[in-house]
Amino acid sequence: MEILSTEKIKFDANGLVPAIVQDAFTKDVLMMAWMNAESLRLTLETGETVFWSRSRGELWHKGATSGNTQHVVEVRVDCDADTLLVLVEPAGPACHTGERSCFFRSL
Repeated sequence: MEILSTEKIKFDANGLVPAIVQDAFTKDVLMMAWMNAESLRLTLETGETVFWSRSRGELWHKGATSGNTQHVVEVRVDCDADTLLVLVEPAGPACHTGERSCFFRSL
């Protein structure tokens, strides 16, 4: 597998990149959130997911208040380098509603 430098990530005009979070073992898609360069750096340094909250305009360490942290197993980059796939070992539900995944509803 090719290793890509974080400098190659294509952040959008707002300095953000979508990050899809997937359970590394069950392969369930848990959530989607946004990362900026700083949250990506912190995620890689700490081994836990850190995102950028667009609504609050600040960094968001997943599980900092709930305890539902996500231990990072691997971060992958798509072929265009404009989307991240974050494989995690979750310590609890990913969704703020208490559901294991944010994708618990169907259309």
